[in-house]
Amino acid sequence: MKTEVLVVGGGPAGMSAALSASENESKVIIVERDKVLGGILNQCIHNGFGLHYFQEELTGPEFAHRFRKMVEKDKNIKVLTNTLVTEFKDKKVVVMGENGKQEITFDACIIAMGCRERTAGNISLTGTRPMGILTAGSAQKMVNIDGKMPGKDIVILGSGDIGLIMARRLTLEGAKVHAVLEINPTSSGLRRNILQCLDDFNIPLLYNTTIFDVVGKDRVEGVYYGQVDEHYNRIESTKKFLKCDTVILSVGLIPEMQNLQDISVNSKTNGAFVNEHYQTNKPWMFSCGNILHVHDLVDNVALEGKQVGLFASLYAQGKLNEGNLIKVSHSADFAYVLPYTLFEGDEQTEVKFRLKNKIVRKWIVAESQGKEIAKKFVLAGVPGEMMTFAFPKKDVKKEIVFKVV
Repeated sequence: MKTEVLVVGGGPAGMSAALSASENESKVIIVERDKVLGGILNQCIHNGFGLHYFQEELTGPEFAHRFRKMVEKDKNIKVLTNTLVTEFKDKKVVVMGENGKQEITFDACIIAMGCRERTAGNISLTGTRPMGILTAGSAQKMVNIDGKMPGKDIVILGSGDIGLIMARRLTLEGAKVHAVLEINPTSSGLRRNILQCLDDFNIPLLYNTTIFDVVGKDRVEGVYYGQVDEHYNRIESTKKFLKCDTVILSVGLIPEMQNLQDISVNSKTNGAFVNEHYQTNKPWMFSCGNILHVHDLVDNVALEGKQVGLFASLYAQGKLNEGNLIKVSHSADFAYVLPYTLFEGDEQTEVKFRLKNKIVRKWIVAESQGKEIAKKFVLAGVPGEMMTFAFPKKDVKKEIVFKVV
């Protein structure tokens, strides 16, 4: 098979990118390993989606359904479900699907495969390895798709958004969530989820606290937990035992980059290094969504996919304009600022960033060659929230530096 734009991954980023490329009159193929498009949204039955993209509140399956219908009606888009990409080559992929092994050649490729959860092995969780230890996403699928409960007495390790949402979901289903333990001094989840999923149900969130050891032979019987210092060393004098039958992990996400060994990766995001057009070090390969950097809102994933779909289509048509590169740098206050390079020009542009620590009543300032380009006042900012900063590029040359003052 041959197409102008190949999209690998049929979640919100992939579907949005495919629709955008098609709107720019490119032929598109979407490759999705699951049996249906939608990605993780299909198991996210809570609401809170669509406010930015559709200007109304939807559940995850409703959000995915709207995109699926648009994709199905688009004559420029061909969808291959139950199909797995096994190998990336130069402007070609090898896939395995219902028709066996095939090759697809393309002019531009968008990787939008999302991310996977960190497991007990990834975080070196200590103690025994009984049944009853699972990730928040696995618990979500078990409850929302399979209609089964993972346990009755639950401890959640990590305060990522899926873990917070599952604390509420499991409580509503009759389980007792004893506590959410967060090793850091701040949560990686959205403030609204802390309020709506924990505070409203009187579920304690314990900061600077983690599991010391899991106890249990065949099934989890409890955990020893306690506080850690600023270097994450255990404070043994704080050690306590909490009886439970299930440990749910919400300890971060890892972009699905394992089949992309030739792509340059940023160790801060574990996603690809990209320029302003979301091109990787291979100019024909573009990246968007959670495989690039973990988003807090699906609406932002879809909006990013829309941008990248247009860029990939323009590249496939030989119309993507570039310019002199601008290096993007930042102070130690930021975890990262993305994209990592811009192109000189007169137009407005936007960067996305996460803070390293909480800030209150501070200015985000952009400087180039010692001159202030723009600034943005932040009433309150936390590491769990992805933020944006728009500014004009007219006076930006060679490098732009972002600071908190």
